[in-house]
Amino acid sequence: MDVELIEIQEFLASHPPFDQLPPQTLERLPKRLSVRYLRRGSVFPPVDVDQPYLYILRRGAVEMRDDQGELVSKLAEGDLCDMSCRAGEGGPLMRGSTAEDTLVYLLPCTDLTSLREQHAAFAEHFDQSVAHRLRRALDAVVNAPATGAGLMTLRVGNLVGRALVTATPETSIRAAAQIMSENQVSSLLIMVDERLAGLITDRDLRNRCIAAGLPTDRPVREIMTERLQTVTVDSLGFEALLTMTRLNVHHLPVMSGSAVAGILSTTDLTRFQSSNAVYLVGDVHKAKDLDALIQISAKVGELQVHMINGGATADQVGQAISAVTDAITRRLLEMAEAQLGTPPVPYAWMVGGSQARREQSSYSDQDNALLIADHMKPEDDAYFAALAAIVNDGLNACGYIYCPGEVMARNPEWRQPLRIWKKYFNTWIRRPEPMALMLSSVFFDLRPVYDPEGMFEEIHDQVLNLSKANQLFIAYLAANAIKNRPPLGFFRNFVLIQGGDHGHTFNIKHRGVVPIIDLARVYALSSGVTETNTLGRLRAAAGVNALSKDGAANLIDAAQFIGTLRMRHQAHQLRRGEKADNFLSPEELSPLERGHLKDAFVLINTMQESLGHRYQTGRFN
Repeated sequence: MDVELIEIQEFLASHPPFDQLPPQTLERLPKRLSVRYLRRGSVFPPVDVDQPYLYILRRGAVEMRDDQGELVSKLAEGDLCDMSCRAGEGGPLMRGSTAEDTLVYLLPCTDLTSLREQHAAFAEHFDQSVAHRLRRALDAVVNAPATGAGLMTLRVGNLVGRALVTATPETSIRAAAQIMSENQVSSLLIMVDERLAGLITDRDLRNRCIAAGLPTDRPVREIMTERLQTVTVDSLGFEALLTMTRLNVHHLPVMSGSAVAGILSTTDLTRFQSSNAVYLVGDVHKAKDLDALIQISAKVGELQVHMINGGATADQVGQAISAVTDAITRRLLEMAEAQLGTPPVPYAWMVGGSQARREQSSYSDQDNALLIADHMKPEDDAYFAALAAIVNDGLNACGYIYCPGEVMARNPEWRQPLRIWKKYFNTWIRRPEPMALMLSSVFFDLRPVYDPEGMFEEIHDQVLNLSKANQLFIAYLAANAIKNRPPLGFFRNFVLIQGGDHGHTFNIKHRGVVPIIDLARVYALSSGVTETNTLGRLRAAAGVNALSKDGAANLIDAAQFIGTLRMRHQAHQLRRGEKADNFLSPEELSPLERGHLKDAFVLINTMQESLGHRYQTGRFN
């Protein structure tokens, strides 16, 4: 074989789906190809061909447009166009043009058909929809780590097996303690007939009985926890772990339908997970001072690395890290109150951005605000200014750097009584000016991490009611949401950052993650969805208003795939002792991952176009 054919063979072998072909087939394939050179501006596919072909881009770039002239996708090195081979299948009609001088390989559609018939793995690429390929890509990237998935695939039902240890609500505390001791368990299920009525743990015996001086002949119902969070036997071990982390509990009753199947403890989980967020949260609650919190927060990067090595998705990492951040925030508030004294009036500490959505990575700044009771007096602000300073400074010391835009509680503008916050949102929604749209990424994702009086619900209800009823606001929000376009054809130089510290990379957060976050926010606010988490918003809004169930499922897969690549990129940096960032080089990805990432970007672009058409966002440009 001459040098040119060898070079073609090596090119094909490094790009999907040809990398799925056996070596002997690949060796014969270059002789079946013809080569075509197309100057910039040429019609694509070319019209002067003798038969239908599969086009394989070797160099250059092609822009594909629909029958309305709208840009649908960009093709570049390694991309395929099999449109001519699908003639008569009823797919959308598209026509392209070369955006620069382009070299393509042409494979007759008859040869493509033969290859698909003979090689199932090769054929799968053409048989699957983009959504199906993305789902398989997500499975591959999650299951890639060599350390195994562990809790990512283990069902809770496989972790509980021993017989139930129970008592009734009228059992005495002393008798309950004896039952626990005899059975060597750290918790006891309290049952009324077959119904789960409550739970007590070793901690309840210490804190609610012994420390409180309660006589041990009192019934156990006086110290049991009645409002219980449970998991099912089919729940994943990691889902149970996240629930424990969020609630700072160490025991969860396990249900099989309406029946109690057992009790799951953190001890059960540690057999499979040597380092997890539950213990970090527990350590946070025990921290005596800021130095202790700083030491704990330094382990967050290690947590991200450990979880990615274990096969965690971006959503799972974000949930765990955000739970740690929530705990640190609450502990700093407790320390601030201990230093400053009792607050003069009730307040709520609200968080925005990625923490509010429970989507943090170890590379996150802080976004927060204070909601204060309306009966505060002017002189009360001195207390809350001091409290905000302590917490904001503490978070910064723990690695959650100050918000560059000063969206923090120490800023007087974001430290206001309830009536002012209501006025803010009323103004932002009724008069959606650029400032309101800029703030939407923070303040329309708010979540309270400390709110003993439940004041936040009043604001949240107002925001949902006003947003859902104001189509003009939603239209402006949609126009703002589709400004961040995914970098279709990102491996071409013209879409990569040129020069500087991040040359030849792209920002996977701003160009990949944020567009989905923005879309989900529009779908949620237009449908009255209460959820703030991006995946939760997409699930809740599926089939309502502008978002179809298929569209939601595709965006969820795209969010998980892109986000997990981002988390993996950061984990690699942290493992090397580098500071984590969002600048991903295409060279970090395999050809298959690059192809799947492009699939995800195409899906995002399609959803953005659909949203733009629905709300006629062109009128706001």
